[in-house]
Amino acid sequence: MTAPLLTASALTVGYGEGAVCAPVSFAVGPGDVLALVGPNGSGKSTVLRSVLGLLEPLAGSVELDGRPVDERRAEHRAAVAAVLDDDAWFPALTTREHLLLTASGHGVHEPGAVVDDALDTFGLDRHGDAVPTALSSGQRRRLLLAAAFVRPRRLLVLDEPEQRLDASLRRRLADLLRAEADTGRAVLLATHDPVLLEALDAPALGLGDEDCPTLTPAQAVAFMGR
Repeated sequence: MTAPLLTASALTVGYGEGAVCAPVSFAVGPGDVLALVGPNGSGKSTVLRSVLGLLEPLAGSVELDGRPVDERRAEHRAAVAAVLDDDAWFPALTTREHLLLTASGHGVHEPGAVVDDALDTFGLDRHGDAVPTALSSGQRRRLLLAAAFVRPRRLLVLDEPEQRLDASLRRRLADLLRAEADTGRAVLLATHDPVLLEALDAPALGLGDEDCPTLTPAQAVAFMGR
């Protein structure tokens, strides 16, 4: 069996001394897709921040390649690409320049071709010369997603990637995430979208106050509708 890439063990997350959900335990390996589901405030984003090393857990552990997560390590940054609920871009750069800098900075071979493909995939090919402030909120979200897809990665972490995407792009996103898994990458995402979850046909972790059960895709959709 392939060793897990990312492992969380009795991971308790929150702020101060208050946990936002019950402890979570999971493992994500190459080719796996795992979704975190639950209502607003259930701790999905907080779990992802701890997984990425951006927030110290209250208890438990999270490891990448068998080592404690540390986003300061070059190995971590080379392995993990993430899109959180933050508008993080270079305001003085155009859309294409932003993606070129991201790709080149991560040593991508032929970054121009990779960027052109991402612009087309995310429907930004007509906005390559626009600065982020000239884009709509949906276009800015697509820029952030494109930036994750133009860099090397073994693990893709996404916080509600369906936000501000229209129906066709949500379907396209599901195809992209399945392709990530098919090429041996691991995907961990938080989502509120049952359509995306059904399209991914992936297991999920239901976040709650008393326990965080592992759910089949059908159970996860029902859990989201509670």
